[in-house]
Amino acid sequence: MTQIRDSIELDFCDVLFRPKRTTLNSRQEANVVREYKFKYYPKTISSCGIIAANMATTGTFEINDVLQKYKAITCLHKHYDFNKPENFGYITQNDAKPESAHNAYTFISTGLRDDKEKLFALLADDHFKIDKLCVDIANGYIPKLTEFVKEVRSKFPNLLIMVGNVVTGDMTQDLILSGADIVKVGIGPGSVCTTRKLTGVGRPQLSAILECADAAHGVGGLVCADGGCTCAGDVAKAFGAGADFVMLGGMFAGTDEASGELIEKIIQTDELVPSADNPEVSELLTVKKKYKLFYGMSSQLAQERHFGGMACYRASEGKVVEVAYKGSVENVIQEVLGGLRSTMSYIGATRLKDIPKCTTFYRVNRQLNEIFGKS
Repeated sequence: MTQIRDSIELDFCDVLFRPKRTTLNSRQEANVVREYKFKYYPKTISSCGIIAANMATTGTFEINDVLQKYKAITCLHKHYDFNKPENFGYITQNDAKPESAHNAYTFISTGLRDDKEKLFALLADDHFKIDKLCVDIANGYIPKLTEFVKEVRSKFPNLLIMVGNVVTGDMTQDLILSGADIVKVGIGPGSVCTTRKLTGVGRPQLSAILECADAAHGVGGLVCADGGCTCAGDVAKAFGAGADFVMLGGMFAGTDEASGELIEKIIQTDELVPSADNPEVSELLTVKKKYKLFYGMSSQLAQERHFGGMACYRASEGKVVEVAYKGSVENVIQEVLGGLRSTMSYIGATRLKDIPKCTTFYRVNRQLNEIFGKS
């Protein structure tokens, strides 16, 4: 029988942090690096908890090279063929760099449709130095996923396994008890994801994180908030809701290190300037702007580029957008960490891990001031 859960479900835009007395005199004193310990993975990792999504546009070697400097993580997209010498060479060469800390901040990715035997052979290769795997599927509720996690954990007991996506506590705990160290939380919140529109399935991201983090921490696991962050404040709210990691796709798209075609457009503004032909006549100012292509991994474009076309039983659950060019990804990660430090100084959190303990949210009907119709 159909049921309706009428509890209030919240997204990032529905809340603001309540400021509190603090012992921090400056945001510089906030420590955004946390020492992570895991349920199964035997090593510890010092990280800021930010993860570049394993999308074809953001899970790149180039983004990985930059984010490692900030102790941020990259999930390489699964379309890299590590049987190619240049790709396999990147991993071994990267391992030799002192700052890479033996690829402490790099995951490889897989889905359930990928060649399992090739994946297992790669993970078993002594020359392959990455011991972190992201198992990424849109629907984390299918039985094959828990079965696959159990199999991977059995074959590779010392592997760090992140898996998703889900939005409920029960499935979060099932995946952790099946062998996952980290569960990815989010169905449909991404900027280029249309799952909610196409299927009617999903949950507001803040409420999903709150429930899944509580469930995961109860059985010794961790969660990664995947999707829905459009600014540094959203990242802070995800940590405030209990996320241990926050995965970003759209925020890292449009950068030099992200893949995607660079597009130049002539844009007409609403600013009037003297005409070049007749200074006594005004005309609208035009400017040249740069964009980069960004697309969801369930979009028709992604299916055509990476999977040989859209299968007859599927529908596109992603879209293709043009993201304003942002320069280096270094600009983005610095802004995110700067915003995070500022949040911590407002709520009295001296360490990244302390953010949930110091968080009280106001529920609001808007979070931004609007001037002349523009936020």
